Amino acid sequence: MISMLARNGSFVTEFVLAGLTDRPELQLPLFYLFLMIYIVTVLGNCGLITMIGLNPHLHTPMYYFLFNLSFIDLCYSSVFSPKMLMNFIFERNSISYVGCMTQLFLFLFFVISECYMLTSMAYDRYVAICNPLLYKATMSPQVCSVISFAAYGMGFAGASAHTGCMLRLTFCNANVINHYLCDILPLLQLSCTSTYVNEVVVLIVVGINITVPSFTILISYIFILANILNIKSTQGRSKAFSTCSSHIMAISLFFGSAAFMYLKYSSGSMEQGKISSVFYTNVGPMLNPLIYSLRNKDVKVALRKSLSKFQRKDRF
Repeated sequence: MISMLARNGSFVTEFVLAGLTDRPELQLPLFYLFLMIYIVTVLGNCGLITMIGLNPHLHTPMYYFLFNLSFIDLCYSSVFSPKMLMNFIFERNSISYVGCMTQLFLFLFFVISECYMLTSMAYDRYVAICNPLLYKATMSPQVCSVISFAAYGMGFAGASAHTGCMLRLTFCNANVINHYLCDILPLLQLSCTSTYVNEVVVLIVVGINITVPSFTILISYIFILANILNIKSTQGRSKAFSTCSSHIMAISLFFGSAAFMYLKYSSGSMEQGKISSVFYTNVGPMLNPLIYSLRNKDVKVALRKSLSKFQRKDRF
C-alpha cells in the first residue's frame, strides 16, 4: 500500500468525508431520509430491471435502453450512498486513498454512461416517431448493443482520464473532503501541487460529455417536435408526445440538477453545491423508475401481469 501511494506521489493515506452537514440535530433525521431514498432507489430500479427481463413484450429497443438506465442508476447510487449514510451516524467517516480513487472512478464511469444512455434513448424516440417504418431495421438488437457499449465506453474513457490525472497529484496534509463523496472539484481543492492539467482535462472532458449529449438530444427533439406538430389528429399528437414525456422529465432532472451543481461549485459556493448535488446524485436515480413506471402504459400492464402471476402461485 505504502509503495503504491508513493508511486502516485501522495502523502495522504486516507481522506475524511465531511458529509452533507455538520449540524448534530440534523444527522439522525437526514440518515432516515436518505436511507429511505436509497431503499426506494434499489427497489425501484431492481423492480424495473426484473420486470423488463421477465416480460417478453418489453423486449424492445426503448426498454432495452431503460433496462440499462436502471442498471446504471442502481450501481451509481450504490457507489456513494453507503458512505453517505455512514456520515450521519459516525463522527469521523474516513475513506482510504485507494478507496477514494476507486469511488471517484466508479462515480464518474456511471454518471458519464448515464449521460450517453439518456442520449441513446432520445435517438431511439427520434427514430420511433420520425421514421416509424424503418424503426425495427434502424434500431436492431445489434445496433442497440453497439450504442449501449459506446455509452459505457465513453463512461470508461472519461472516468479513466479524470482518475488518471487525479492520481498524479500530491495530497500533503489537508485530507478533509468537503463533500459526502470523492468528487473531482472537492479533491482538487486539497492538492498541494499544481492542478492546471486536471483543470484542463475537466474543461475538455466535461465539455465533450455535456456538448455531445446535449446537442444530440436537442437536435433529436427538434425533429420530434416538428414531426408531432405535423400530425393532424389531436389524439395522434397526444400519443406521440406521451412516448417522449417520461424521457423529457428524466433528462431535465439529470442535466438540470447537474448543471446547477457545477455552476454553484464554480461560483465558489461549496455548501450550496453539496445541497444541489443531492438532486443530481440521490433524487434522480430514485425518481427515474417512478417516472417511467407511473407514466408508461406498457410498464403498468407488465406490472399487473406480474402481480396476477404471483397471486395465482399463492393460491396454489
